[in-house]
Amino acid sequence: MMRSVLAGLALVSLAACGGAPADDAAATTDSTTMAPAVDSATPAPVDIVETALGAGSFATLAQALTAAGLVETLKGPGPFTVFAPTDDAFAKIPPADLQALLADKEALTKVLTYHVVAGNVPSTQVVGMTSATSVEGSAITIAVVDGKVVLNGSSNVIKTDVAASNGVIHVIDAVIMPPKQ
Repeated sequence: MMRSVLAGLALVSLAACGGAPADDAAATTDSTTMAPAVDSATPAPVDIVETALGAGSFATLAQALTAAGLVETLKGPGPFTVFAPTDDAFAKIPPADLQALLADKEALTKVLTYHVVAGNVPSTQVVGMTSATSVEGSAITIAVVDGKVVLNGSSNVIKTDVAASNGVIHVIDAVIMPPKQ
């Protein structure tokens, strides 16, 4: 499975470096305005995993999805809404804690599925919500603070409405952790 993720990353990287037409690039919005930047009726050419890999700032997320065995799920039909932490977001986790999380498949799966909401939830809907139920089963709190969407009081949505063929990605600047039960 890691080979297919790496092969996909190589293909997406080649496409990005090889001058793919500008209208093939995933669109985003400024999180301050939260206005959608993509026509949701036009399907994106690649799935959530390939879209994230093509962005170049989700290597740790890709590693985590592979370790948890969730790559094929997020390549499935969906639709999914993924609050995707960047590499910088994962870097905020102390290195020993991150390595322990990556080594614990059950805990890792719980954390990753906490970042996914069933269905296609564009930013225009997110801004009107106070919470969303994650695929993991727990609620993610949502607030608009100074015009920006904040999850669980600590993670800012920094890009919105990155279209994928099976859903949408909203990029976040901190990993959100499910409540301890």
